[in-house]
Amino acid sequence: MAPAHEQTHTGTEEPPHEGGLPQFQLEYWGGQIVWLLLLFTLLYFLMSRVFVPRMRKVLDTRAQTIADAVEQARRAQDEAKAMAEAGRAEVAEARAAAQRAGAEAKARANAAAAKRQAAEDERLNAKMAEAEVRIRASRDKAMSNVGAIASDTAQAMIEKLTGVKATAADAAALAAATAKGNA
Repeated sequence: MAPAHEQTHTGTEEPPHEGGLPQFQLEYWGGQIVWLLLLFTLLYFLMSRVFVPRMRKVLDTRAQTIADAVEQARRAQDEAKAMAEAGRAEVAEARAAAQRAGAEAKARANAAAAKRQAAEDERLNAKMAEAEVRIRASRDKAMSNVGAIASDTAQAMIEKLTGVKATAADAAALAAATAKGNA
């Protein structure tokens, strides 16, 4: 039996290859070129008709989704700015209304206070006039009594100084003369 690594040559078998890769031997290039062209054509057809359109569709969908999201974000931002501006306007309007209401309340309070003050001043002026009338009446009464007191005092002084009892007419004349001298 022949060893396994040795080959026996028969006439129908091909001669053994001389070293190297069969892809680099010219006798195989024809078949390789045909398969290359066939596979290239098949891959080109699949890429151009199936894979690239699908990828283009995915990329277009992605770009459109991104553009829509950006546009939606811009609209939301514009709406937020408009709402913020409206909020600021409402706050300013509310502040102005509050200031007006405060000024009106202050004016009403001042008017009410002035009215109360005027009523109180009127009441006090009436009491003062009434008191002045009472004071005048008391003074007049006191002044009428002063004449009588002065007359009595003058009689007592004349009697003490002269020892003679004076008449009421003499005492009244003396009191009147004294009152004129003091005035």
